[in-house]
Amino acid sequence: MRKVTAFYCIIVGISMLSMWIMLFVTGAIPELETEPMRIIMHMLAEFVTAILLISSGFGLLKQRSWGYNCYLISTGALIYTLIQSPGYYMELEELPFVIMFVILFIITFTLLIISLSKRKEYSRKNYYL
Repeated sequence: MRKVTAFYCIIVGISMLSMWIMLFVTGAIPELETEPMRIIMHMLAEFVTAILLISSGFGLLKQRSWGYNCYLISTGALIYTLIQSPGYYMELEELPFVIMFVILFIITFTLLIISLSKRKEYSRKNYYL
């Protein structure tokens, strides 16, 4: 399960970065004009979450001593995002995105519960970088 969790983190992190880059490049972030400070801070939080997810995924794969703790932090940030983000799409009445966030929340929360129950398997220590 550790490898599944690691790949999930890497895929979600890369997807988050890719989505925001695509939205920025295509000019599909109207809030940059209407609420620039709020959306910039939101994007920063999402970029940090994505980078932490990718890092923790590689840390789990390589069984690094910091991988599990990084995973817990990045998953906490991701859970916050998965609870907060659907509201935007609910206001736009874009149900497919809301469903996507609900599914990702269920997967993320399930993997978190599994990782907590198998803490020793996830946090094997390998002190080599």
